Amino acid sequence: MKGSQAGRADFTQVVTSPPKDGQVARTKTSSGTFAFQRPGRFKFIYKKPFEQTIVADGQMLWLYDVDLNQVTRRAQAQALGSTPAALLASAPDLSALRADFTLEATPDQDGLQWVLARPKAKDGQLQSVRVGFAGEQLAAIDILDSFGQRSVIRFGPLKLLPALPAGHFKFEVPAGADVMVQ
Repeated sequence: MKGSQAGRADFTQVVTSPPKDGQVARTKTSSGTFAFQRPGRFKFIYKKPFEQTIVADGQMLWLYDVDLNQVTRRAQAQALGSTPAALLASAPDLSALRADFTLEATPDQDGLQWVLARPKAKDGQLQSVRVGFAGEQLAAIDILDSFGQRSVIRFGPLKLLPALPAGHFKFEVPAGADVMVQ
């Protein structure tokens, strides 16, 4: 993946909330499609259980919640910072990541090679991100936030491309949707 400029894959995301007040941990599973184009563009389309679209177009980050018919728009540089999305949107070389993250190799697990990324900023909502590779292919992202919630995204086979169509990362606000600017 490090030398590729664009790609797409299906994904499944499992979010596990830590147990509270003696209750068992809760999990929520969602799935959809993912696409990226370097530098700085990606799109997650969640299809199940709730429809949601997240688009980074290189300037803005758009989040569209279909059920609420609501769009949230934020400046991409502010929104990403030391987030897992920054890992995906970063330049192909590791120097861009090293500005915001401390990177270290970790032991292989589940047939994948893992890299641990810890944000250098200590005031964020992110404890760590592990990125799993099958050879050169992105296979999984394991995110642990500061509240103990874990989100594991597993990608299907990644189809690498030289580029995606010019309008692929252009977000069009749906008619009648409320737009919130943050």
